[in-house]
Amino acid sequence: MSDFPAPEITPLNEPYWAGLAAGRLQFQRCNACGHAWLPPRGECPECLREDWVWRTASGRAKLVSWVVFHLAYHPAFKDRVPYNVAVVELEEGPRLVSNVVGGGELAIDRPLSLVIEQEAGISLPRFACR
Repeated sequence: MSDFPAPEITPLNEPYWAGLAAGRLQFQRCNACGHAWLPPRGECPECLREDWVWRTASGRAKLVSWVVFHLAYHPAFKDRVPYNVAVVELEEGPRLVSNVVGGGELAIDRPLSLVIEQEAGISLPRFACR
């Protein structure tokens, strides 16, 4: 759909989007303190150092929280209601906002697996119940 909100790709987050396009979910890990995070940023949110590397996630995660939208707040989502927006915690530690797809009962700590889906030419990380 043409009105799908596209991400702003910057030099900092380009490896994240390129990784998804290549079939992998990447996150940043601090070389100084070991903290891992998403979304991309220039310094570690834990120790504020700029000494980090990109790592590839295993694809295993758990459900931390979710909400089900019954009203679309953007025209691109009007035909999707109801749909969920979930906070997912990767096995490696970072959390991200995503969706749980493919059915299955949602529950806190429910094991999830990464599913990369295409939306308006953009690769997006979504998760399915295991």
